[in-house]
Amino acid sequence: MRFLLALSCLFVVACSAGGTDGTLVLGSAGPWTEGYGQMCRRGIELARDEINAVGGIRGAKLEIIFLDDSADGAVAARVARQFVDNPEVVGVIGHMSSGAMLAAAHVYNAGQLAAVATTVTTPALSGISPWILRVIASDSVNGVQLANAATRLGYQRAAVLYENDGYGRGLSASFRRAFKGRVISNDPIAGDISNAEPYVAWFKRERPDVVLVAGNDASALVVLREARRQQLTTQFIGGDGWTPIVQDTAVSEGALVGAPFTPADPRPEARAFVQAFRAKFNMDPDANAALGYDAARTLARALEAEGPNRAGIRDWLHALTAETAVRGATGPIRFLPSGDRVGNGMVITRARQGALVVEGAR
Repeated sequence: MRFLLALSCLFVVACSAGGTDGTLVLGSAGPWTEGYGQMCRRGIELARDEINAVGGIRGAKLEIIFLDDSADGAVAARVARQFVDNPEVVGVIGHMSSGAMLAAAHVYNAGQLAAVATTVTTPALSGISPWILRVIASDSVNGVQLANAATRLGYQRAAVLYENDGYGRGLSASFRRAFKGRVISNDPIAGDISNAEPYVAWFKRERPDVVLVAGNDASALVVLREARRQQLTTQFIGGDGWTPIVQDTAVSEGALVGAPFTPADPRPEARAFVQAFRAKFNMDPDANAALGYDAARTLARALEAEGPNRAGIRDWLHALTAETAVRGATGPIRFLPSGDRVGNGMVITRARQGALVVEGAR
């Protein structure tokens, strides 16, 4: 019996010691074939490569297992189960979408594996589990900042389109609550919308001062292209899901984007990240890349401090203070008891010639 107990203990130690080849392993989940997912993955890969270039963590190479969740809740739950059941995985970077993260959160909670979400902003994630954290502010904060920006710029009548998911509904709701003017419409759209003609025609007739599209870049570009086709000059505004729209330079020109990061950020950590990203990928990073980078670096710091100990990593993340916060590309990173990030809002930017130029301040 003592022999079996000793053997069992040795097995547990081996399982908590990282990869079988001496590596330390993190999982990462997102929609890697989507444009915003590809940018996030580039940021994560940059963080991994920088860490390994200086000797890894505790002398061990950092390995990241990427699994695609298709931004789908059912798929995300299966991916989370794979990570939980793999004893080599000691933390997870992701997920990226609200529905995926909410579905996966219960799996991580039951399996006691810390997951640091990158771009999930739904208020429904706040406090869902001590094992779930995020490096981006909640929509309850972001929507208020978008509404305040619209008010500050003098807009009195707003129309809202929102993707009918956790992200779209949450951002729309917080914007509408905070907007000081009148919201004249609030309509759901599909994330894969292909025809925005009826909505834009209605906007052209009713002439709102500003239109919020609470969704990701794919739906945003469909709406913006239709607005250009109909020569609608109303101001359009979006949240963090809009940051990739500048890849379509002509269509995005003049749009307002609430971004958790911009390459124009003058802070030393941001400048260093931008330079490294440009050198590796020959392009500017967007907020998805910066948040992926910061989530990866934050988990790596926890792994360096606690070793491959799942509970220790969770506790270290929750214990971060203003003095010990991780200095990320998007600013200092520490967490509220709810798992929400402390104090990180967004930069109000305007799309100009393929770049996001700062319009306001945090």
